[in-house]
Order: sequence, then C-alpha cells, then structure tokens
Amino acid sequence: MASSARTGKPKAAVAKEPQHVHHSTKSPALTGKLEADVEIKASPEQFHDMFANKPHHMHHACNDKVQGCDLHEGEWGKVGTIVNWNYVLDGKAKQTKEVIEAVDPDKKLIIFRVIEGDLMDEYNNFLISIQVSPKSEGGGSVVHLTLEYEKLHQGIDHPHTMRQYMKDVSKDIDAHLTKPN
Repeated sequence: MASSARTGKPKAAVAKEPQHVHHSTKSPALTGKLEADVEIKASPEQFHDMFANKPHHMHHACNDKVQGCDLHEGEWGKVGTIVNWNYVLDGKAKQTKEVIEAVDPDKKLIIFRVIEGDLMDEYNNFLISIQVSPKSEGGGSVVHLTLEYEKLHQGIDHPHTMRQYMKDVSKDIDAHLTKPN
C-alpha cells in the first residue's frame, strides 16, 4: 500500500470497479446525495469495527432491521470483499449484494457499492459511506452517513427511507455496543 508523502500514513485502499457495474450517461437531475449525522455513545473504533470487521454480528444489534450479512467473496474489512445483506425496509424483506470499495481504519471510514439486489430495481448506482469521528466535546462519536445514487428515471423517489433506516441501524448498533454487560 502506498503512503502519503505528507503524513507517512498508508493511503486508504480503493477497489477497482467491478466489470459488471453499469455506467449511464443520464441527466445529472437523476443523481443525488443524502447525508445524515447520528450522535452515538460508542467509540469510533467500536462502531467502525462492527461495519468493517463484524457486519455478520449486526443482526444481534438490530434483528428487526438486519436479518443477516454473509461473506460472498473475500475477507471481512478488506477492499474488494463482496457481502450479501438480508434486511427489512418499510416492512418488506430485501436483499442486496455490496462490494467494499474503500476502508480507511485511520479515518474510521468504510464505503460500500451496491452491485445487485432490490436497490438496483430503482438505481443505476448506489454508494453507502459510513464514517465515524469522535465528538469534539465530551465522550461519544458522530456517525456521518452518505448515500450517493443515480436513479433509473425521474419517477423514482430519493432514498430518504434508506437514509432513515441507516440512522436507525446506527442507533441500534450503538445501543448494542454500549449496553452494560
């Protein structure tokens, strides 16, 4: 892994894009970005570790939302790894297959690109970024969620329900990580 000349720290690994990802030349009006911040009590390290290295444990924290996460190809927490998620959104069972595009342990950042599943019924591209930082004052952290997407057509809604879902999952994971033993 190359290192940054300025900091000497390793640069974040970034996956090469899978060959089967569809690129479109559609209108910029179809692209969008939704963001949200969630304050949590858990440390950035604990929270990042759950998404990067233990997503298959997430159903313990929020089994009403995440039924499972299975390793399809690769290693947990590594760029290029492909995972299958089974989840419930708006009361409906859904599934998705995602590739880990980037992992930066120093910045507590992980980026997933959706490559198959229910979201692809409405979007050409869908990227989920999760970054956790310590709060500037007091204990705890702030989870910064970013959804970047390209809708198939104008009739598709922006993924506000997915953003709310990710906020709710973040809160459930926090409660699981910080509950007394």
